[in-house]
Amino acid sequence: MCPSAERPSVGASSSYDVVIVGGGVIGSSIAYFLASSSDFDGRVLVVERDPGHTESSTGRSVGGIRQQFSSPENIEMSLFAVEFVRTAGERLRVGDDVPELSFVENGYLFLASPAGWDTLQANHAEQRRLGGDISLLRQNELAAKFPWLNVTGLVGGAFGETGEGWIDPYSLMQAFRRKAIDLGAGFLQDEVVGLERDGGRIAAVRLASGDRIAAGHVVNAAGPRCALVAEMVGIDIPVRPRKRLVYTFHCREEVPDCPLTIDPTGVYVRPESGNFICGVSPSADNDPDCLDLEITYDLFDEVVWPTLAHRIPAFEAIKPGQAWAGHYAYNTVDQNAILGPHPEISNFHLANGFSGHGLQQSPAVGRAIAELISFGAYRSLDLSRFDFARFAEGRPVHEINVV
Repeated sequence: MCPSAERPSVGASSSYDVVIVGGGVIGSSIAYFLASSSDFDGRVLVVERDPGHTESSTGRSVGGIRQQFSSPENIEMSLFAVEFVRTAGERLRVGDDVPELSFVENGYLFLASPAGWDTLQANHAEQRRLGGDISLLRQNELAAKFPWLNVTGLVGGAFGETGEGWIDPYSLMQAFRRKAIDLGAGFLQDEVVGLERDGGRIAAVRLASGDRIAAGHVVNAAGPRCALVAEMVGIDIPVRPRKRLVYTFHCREEVPDCPLTIDPTGVYVRPESGNFICGVSPSADNDPDCLDLEITYDLFDEVVWPTLAHRIPAFEAIKPGQAWAGHYAYNTVDQNAILGPHPEISNFHLANGFSGHGLQQSPAVGRAIAELISFGAYRSLDLSRFDFARFAEGRPVHEINVV
């Protein structure tokens, strides 16, 4: 366990065993798992440029947790996330402060047209094999279970009976952070502007404040800015910031027990505090690298609302509300995480490229990176398929269920 120190001692000659670049949900989870491990006794520092997280992906996430993935490792990571969220009150409590993550277990509903039915069935078989509580529903079963749904053009769908839904993303991040600090990890408001490389290792981290921090290990958990951090040591990682817009609206007509519903087009919707939130990923030719948070409504007017009005007739009459923008750290090769040490720099660990799945994968990723640093190998769940070397070796891990 880390020595107790709520405020990091940082100066011109500071030294930490682990420096984590980025204090969002991934970086904070890694700090927590390191600080809580009896097998790690080093000093941990998290450097975060935006301590209010006004621009962070975490705070702007829709907070989803699901097992409905196509890759077995993604399914297993999310199964652990459900277990963690259900026990977070005890795991992350600090004294009498027990975190409340507001887990709404309404499930995910993936809908399939004839073109997507075989894929949905194959994914469902894998999810069930690994322990996901997912039901496969034919068209008539969908109509009976969700009478507000227009099943025209659908063959069926897959529904998460338990273990799927959404949480408050900011609460999870803050709970990780508070518990990590309570266990001795340091969190510093500053920006990493340079990494000093010494052969096959990183020797130190340089900050905008002018401080230099010697580091035993450096973890890149910089979210949409992770490629900028990697460039500091001459590495190109295939992760780019991509903007995603989330729209809100109110509907007078009740849509009871609505899960997070994904149309075959990719348009999604779910309830939120008496209203609804919705969105869709833009087409590949309209999805540039982007770090701004500008909001536009063309996608809502031209794609999202017409699709929802067709699929859920109650949504033909709605009152549009506010919208917000956030960023995916989008892996342009296979839309999956990049985890573990870089093959050329043994103490530079990557936790990048989650492509919208970072929140739900944060408990498993925090545990995994902590194990790599503590033991030099995965202990709980083998995530070695997500290593950086897969790109050069031609073994991408394609994830089909990207929302």
